[in-house]
Parts: sequence; structure tokens; C-alpha cells
Amino acid sequence: MRITVLAGGVGGARFALGLRDAARAAHGDAAEITVVANVGDDMWLSGVKVCPDLDSLLYALAGVNDAERGWGRADESERVAGELAAYGVGWPWFTLGDLDLGTHLARTALLRDGADLTEATARLAARWPIGATLLPVTNDEVPTHVVTDEGVLHFEEWWVRTRAQLPARRFVQHGLERSRISHAARAAIAGADVLLVAPSNPVVSIGTIVGIPGVRDAIETARAPVVGVSPIIGGQALRGMAAACLATIGVETDAAAVAAHYGARSDDGLLDGWLVAEQDAAAVPRLAELGIVAEARPLLLTPGAPAQQVASDALALAARLAG
Repeated sequence: MRITVLAGGVGGARFALGLRDAARAAHGDAAEITVVANVGDDMWLSGVKVCPDLDSLLYALAGVNDAERGWGRADESERVAGELAAYGVGWPWFTLGDLDLGTHLARTALLRDGADLTEATARLAARWPIGATLLPVTNDEVPTHVVTDEGVLHFEEWWVRTRAQLPARRFVQHGLERSRISHAARAAIAGADVLLVAPSNPVVSIGTIVGIPGVRDAIETARAPVVGVSPIIGGQALRGMAAACLATIGVETDAAAVAAHYGARSDDGLLDGWLVAEQDAAAVPRLAELGIVAEARPLLLTPGAPAQQVASDALALAARLAG
């Protein structure tokens, strides 16, 4: 059973963790999980390559993440960050913890030695038994910038420093048109028995992934059913600032609206199936009219059994769609 999931951010990391547990419970060692991750948040900061979504996924799957904050390493210290601030280097509002910085330094060294991002990610992941293959969707740099009335900001500056309070006019992934899906990511999508879309930010995580040239074609021609999990519950985005991102592109913060934004695969979109929260059960018949098979299930991604159950429900819907 080969399962490929498109993911990014804290929601994607929690879902990937639940998916690994659910797949193991259902298929044992026969389950092969591949996570294709967003790289639009990536940046060079203080001389090192920082990949926030890849790192959140890696740390969560390795069991070394800071579960309380939802990002970074557990038992972190910040001595190096203090020294960088004393020298006036970096972003004072974007702290690189010492353990986290070790990851960025290692990644940077591998890239400088000639590895691409896929190879560097594999080397980093080999440190821990994460129970999955972690892939960047592309080896190219596609940093997301946010156009505001006060200028253009890197996505992380808009997200972390302004807390998305500065209205975004649009999101731009620089270099997107020149980028290409990685060979490994294409193979993971083409060879999957199940394709899942994690409850990640629809605009800057999933939107960036599927915006990479070659990704939509790979999904369109894949033999696997594609099932997504709504990141919106009862009209609320429970993680991050997805509501602000959706408003920027004119999409309502609503489970059905996000599914409609992704579209039905039968109509050149992404989805065959869509899980909504029980609070959003009224959306099920509306989505059927769009060609998307929807089911209402509990979707709160708290650690442990609830996240595993959400993933199990997604796999079950995919199995029904596959016949």
C-alpha cells in the first residue's frame, strides 16, 4: 500500500503523524508513506537554508518536535540566536534555536557540496526512523512573497512578524514558472495507491505545491483516488492564518468553499473525495453536485488517536472510491 500525501505546516505535520500510525495499524510493514512537502516558505537566513515545512514534518515524524509550540525542536535553547542578534544579523523576530540551527547548517553544507534538496532532505531524515519518505515537491527555489500596501515581504515576515495583520494583496512564488516537480515527487504521485491532501493551508502550502509545473499533470494522470481533508471546521481555520490567506484570493473560510477552490478531478481539479467536519455535514450534498464525494467525520487533529482516526477515515474514503 503506497500512500502519498501533499502537506505543509503544522496541520500537515500532525496529519502525517496520524497517517503513519493509521497506515501501520491497517497495513503493517506493507504501508509505504511518502510526504510531498511545500517549499514556498523556504529562505536563506543568516547564511543558512531554512525549510520551515520540511523541518516541521521531519521533527514531528521523528518525535523531536516542540508539540506545545507546534514547530521547532523540543528542549530547545537559543544561545546562538542571542549572539546573532548582538551582531545585528538575521531577523530578530524569527529565532533559530540551537538544535534547529544544526539542521539548517547540515542542510546548507550538503547543498554546498552539490546535493539537491531531495538528497539533502533524505540525508537529514536518515538520522531518525521516521517511518516515511519525506520529499520536497521541487528542488528549485520558489520563495513565497506577499504583496502589501507597505511593500513586498517574504511570507515568513508577513506570517511571523506581522501575524498576518497587514492585509495581503496577493501571494507571489518567485521562480515558479521556471521550477519543475522533482523526479522523486512525480514518481511518488504516479505510483501511489492513495493520494491524500493534508489539512494544510490551501493557499500557501497546498496551493504552492500544486502550482509547481508538472504537479497537476501528475495528479491528473495518477491512477490513485485523491482524497483531501478540510482545514476548515465550522467556518474556522483552526491553525495558522489560513483565513487571511483565503480572503486574499477571494475564497470563503468554509469547508465547501475550499473544496470548490480545489475542484473536482473529473472537472480538471484535484479532488475525488473530501472529508469535512461533522459541523459542516450540510456541505456533503452540495459537493456531490460538483463531482466531489464528501463525508462528514470528526476532524480535530489533536495528537495521538484523534489524528490517527482522521487519517483512517481519509484512507477508508479512498478505498471506497477505488472500489
